[in-house]
Amino acid sequence: MLSMLIDTHTHLDDNRFNEDRDAMLARALDTGIEAVITIGCDLTTSQAAVRLADQHPFVYASIGVHPHEVRHISDGWYDEFRRLAKSKNVVAYGEIGLDYHYNHSSPKEQRERFREQIQLARELALPVIIHTRDAQEDTIKILREEQASDVGGVFHCFSGDPWLAKDALDLGFYLSFSGMLTFQNATTLREIAKTVPLDRLLIETDCPYLTPVPYRGKRNEPAYVAQVAKHLALIHPTLSLEDIERKTTENAKRLFKIV
Repeated sequence: MLSMLIDTHTHLDDNRFNEDRDAMLARALDTGIEAVITIGCDLTTSQAAVRLADQHPFVYASIGVHPHEVRHISDGWYDEFRRLAKSKNVVAYGEIGLDYHYNHSSPKEQRERFREQIQLARELALPVIIHTRDAQEDTIKILREEQASDVGGVFHCFSGDPWLAKDALDLGFYLSFSGMLTFQNATTLREIAKTVPLDRLLIETDCPYLTPVPYRGKRNEPAYVAQVAKHLALIHPTLSLEDIERKTTENAKRLFKIV
């Protein structure tokens, strides 16, 4: 019997899927993917995410502005997000957060826009999808101060420190693991993944990025999320692959209210 998995973080609008998007989605269904969430990173990609979700019954959308892109936010963006959020296929707000590694937008502007977007997510009653890189302390601080626990959410593509995992879990958030878990040098990440309660685990591809072993070098796609589930089962000696598949799917449905 096919396992039924949910890929909680994809970028299906990426132009690397332009030549075979429908075939790629068909492969996902054929390999037991029950649902896929495609993520907005700015206004244009959020609109594209909602269009894709409207076209495919097993695709859902998240809307929001990535920290790299917040410098582009202009008048009317938040009103358009409010309009987009009326779609029944919009299940989350994000990915939002802080990224001090590249600082494509200034740290000050990132923090201001992060707060605004958490407030909007609370207004819309949508869970938040968090991106954080080299900004762990400020991310947790702002989530606490803006009462993000009211809507909950997930730290996507988790790759932080053990204390960040603990603080995120203490806030009631989920942790999502990607193909990074399969990388040879991801020893610390695998140790952290072992400590996450089973009812807080999610899986994702972040496709077309972060292709898991054994597909390194290829474009990533939702069908490969099964490799993340397999690696979680390998590092959880008391859990079977079926346990991981069942629980991560249940968790995704609970957080994103997917029925």
